[in-house]
Amino acid sequence: MPVLRPSLWHGYRTSGLTRCNVPTQRQERVGQLLREEISRIIERELKDPRIGMASITDVEVTADLRQALVFVSVLGSDDEAQASLEALNRAARFIRGQLGKEHLRLRYLPELEFRRDDSIARGVRIYQLLEQVKREPRPAEDPQDSGADTAS
Repeated sequence: MPVLRPSLWHGYRTSGLTRCNVPTQRQERVGQLLREEISRIIERELKDPRIGMASITDVEVTADLRQALVFVSVLGSDDEAQASLEALNRAARFIRGQLGKEHLRLRYLPELEFRRDDSIARGVRIYQLLEQVKREPRPAEDPQDSGADTAS
């Protein structure tokens, strides 16, 4: 199930959103299909050298299926990630055209907007912090302190 990111839709063209920002089953299916097909197009048909190690992590589609936010995780520095996002946003019309030609049969193909997804990097950072806490020695508990609270 895709992660809901209501803050990213705030200020975005929200005419197609459902009232409570919960995606319908059709939105989820179309989003998943778009994720798979966009990944294939980027891997096989896009030849832009600025797009480095980019992977599509999620796609959120409005209820009217006319706009889609494509979340991309990019390995590399912030400058490389920014360059990859710019290249993907410039190639959005090409990708949309390829989706229509060979990959999808939808009444309306959504307009694509690529956004950076830092959730993988945040997950790695949280894991590192948890491992660091686990390795730190714990202070020994004083047995006199533990009985003082219950004696009152």
